Amino acid sequence: MENMAEKTEKLAEENFAQLLDEEIKTISSGEVVTGKVIRVDEDSVIIDIGYKSEGVVPVSEFKGPDGTIRVQPGDEVQVLVERLRTPDGLVKLSYRRLQRQKAWETVEKAAKDNAFLEAYVLERIKGGFAVDIQGLRAFLPFSQAFLKTPKYPEEIINTHIKVAVINCSRKKNNIVVSRKVVLEKEQEEQRKSLLESLEEGQVREGIVKNITDYGVFVDLGGVDGLLHVSDISWGRVKHPSNYFKVGDRIKVKVIKYNPEREKIALGVKQLTPDPWENIGEKYPLGAKVQGKVVSLTDFGAFVELEPGVEGLIHVSELSWTKRIRHPKDVLSEGDVVEVVVIGIDEENRRISLSLRQVEPNPWDVLTEQFSEGTVIEAPVKTVTDFGIFVEVMEGIDGFIHVSDLSWGRIKHPEERYKPGDVVQAVVLKIDRERERLALGIKQLTPDPWESVPEKYPIGSVVSGKVSNVTDFGIFVELEEGVEGLIHVSEVSDKKIKTPVGLYEPGQEVQAKVIKVEPENRRLGLSIKKLKEDEEKRHYKEFSKEQKGPGITLGAVLREQLASEKK
Repeated sequence: MENMAEKTEKLAEENFAQLLDEEIKTISSGEVVTGKVIRVDEDSVIIDIGYKSEGVVPVSEFKGPDGTIRVQPGDEVQVLVERLRTPDGLVKLSYRRLQRQKAWETVEKAAKDNAFLEAYVLERIKGGFAVDIQGLRAFLPFSQAFLKTPKYPEEIINTHIKVAVINCSRKKNNIVVSRKVVLEKEQEEQRKSLLESLEEGQVREGIVKNITDYGVFVDLGGVDGLLHVSDISWGRVKHPSNYFKVGDRIKVKVIKYNPEREKIALGVKQLTPDPWENIGEKYPLGAKVQGKVVSLTDFGAFVELEPGVEGLIHVSELSWTKRIRHPKDVLSEGDVVEVVVIGIDEENRRISLSLRQVEPNPWDVLTEQFSEGTVIEAPVKTVTDFGIFVEVMEGIDGFIHVSDLSWGRIKHPEERYKPGDVVQAVVLKIDRERERLALGIKQLTPDPWESVPEKYPIGSVVSGKVSNVTDFGIFVELEEGVEGLIHVSEVSDKKIKTPVGLYEPGQEVQAKVIKVEPENRRLGLSIKKLKEDEEKRHYKEFSKEQKGPGITLGAVLREQLASEKK
C-alpha cells in the first residue's frame, strides 16, 4: 500500500512538472506579456505574469526622472520577457526595455509624421539640455530651446515641454529635438486666431515685450501691438519705463487695427474717461485752483491740475513786479502752487494759468494809496548815471531822474546819494499801464527861477562861482539851481577864441546881467559890460576930480593904460 501511494504521489509530481514545463515553454524570450504587480520591494518589483509564473523587474526601471516609483501592488503592466529562469526560479522581466522599444517606435513615428512629443528637461549640458522622452535620453540644442533667450535659461530644467524630433537614429542611439519649432507653430496658430478675432475697441490683455523712448510693444498672444507714449496716460509721460517694465501683464484697448498691414495701435489711457471733457465746468475762468509744477521751460511753467490736465503759467504771469528771466528763479519741479485760470482752449487742450493774479496787483494798490503830488519817504535801492531808484513798496520801485534830483547842476547822482539812504520825494507821475512811477526831489522846494527876474534884473551886478568852462562861454552858478552864461563874446573887450584856460571851475567872478529869460531858464551875463561900466564910472569920477579945461576922454584912457602897465 505504501509503495502504491508513493508511486501515485511520484506520478502526480511528474505530471505537474511536465504540465508546468509545458506552460513555461509557451513563454519565449523577447515576448511581451501583461502581468499584475504583486509587491514592490526595495530593489525589485514582483509581477504575476500567468502560466503559474512570477517574474521580477528591478525597481529602478519603474522610477521616473524625478525618482518616484510609478507602480504599486495591483497595477497591470506590460513587460518584456528576458530570461525564463533566474536562480530564484523567477522569470526575468524588463519594463525599461519594453518601454524603450515603444519609445523608439513613438519617436520614429513622430519624426516621420512631424508630430510633437512631451519631454522632461533633465539638466543643462554642453551646447543645450538633456531631456527625457518616455525613458529615452534626447538632446535639445540651446539654439532650439527658445524663441528668444530668457534671462535665466535654466528655468526650464525639471519642467515638461513639447518638442519636435528633428533627427533620430536607433542604431546610434541618438535623438535631437527642438522646442523652438513647437513654439513657432503655437505662436503662428495663436497669431492667426488673434488676427481673425481682433477688432477696434476691444480690451485685451498682453505682456510688455519691449520698451522704447516712443512707446511700448505689447505681445497680445503671437502678435505685437504698439502702445505709443502719447496713449499711455492722459497726463505727461516722460518715459514709458516710468510706467511699465518688460514682462508686465497689462490691459490695453485696441484703438486702431490695419488687417492688411497687420499693424495694431493700442491705448491704456483710453480705458479711463478723458479728463478734458467738460473742462470749462471743472476749471471756470477766474477760478483759483491748486496744482503741481511738472515742467519748467524758458517761456513758463507747466502745472498739473489733475492727471491728464496741465496748464501753462507764462513767464509774464509769474509776478506782478519782478522781472523774471526764467521760471526756475521762482519755482521748482514738484512745487504745489495756487493759480488762477485765465484762459481755456478746449479744442487745443490748453489752459492758461496765472500765479501773480492770486494776489492783488500792487500797482492797483499803489494807485489807490498815492496820487500825483503825494510826498513819500523811501530808501535808495540803486544809483545810476541817469538817476536813482527808490523802493516805494515791495516789488515797486520809483525812479528819480538826475534832472529831478536838484534844481542845480549834478554831474553824477553818486555825488549825493548811495544805496540805503532814505530820501523824501514827490510823486510826479504814475503810469499804470506801463508800470512806471516817476518821482522828484527838487520839487520839494520852490523853483528858484520863479524869483530870478526880481532877484537878478537886467543891469544888476552879480557874483558867483564858475561851474563849467566851454569853448563858447563860461557857466556861473549864482545859487543852487540858477546858472548864468557868459558868452565868449562877453568875456573880454578883447577878441578871444575861447575862455578855456582863462577861468577855472570854482573861481569867483562878477558879471553884469544883460538878459533874463525865466521861461527858458536862461540868464545872460557879461564881464565885458561890467568892465565897460566900471571904466565909465572911473572916467566920471576922474572928471569930477580934475574939473579943469583941456581934459579929454582920450587923455583919461591913456592915463589909465599907463597906470595898468605899472
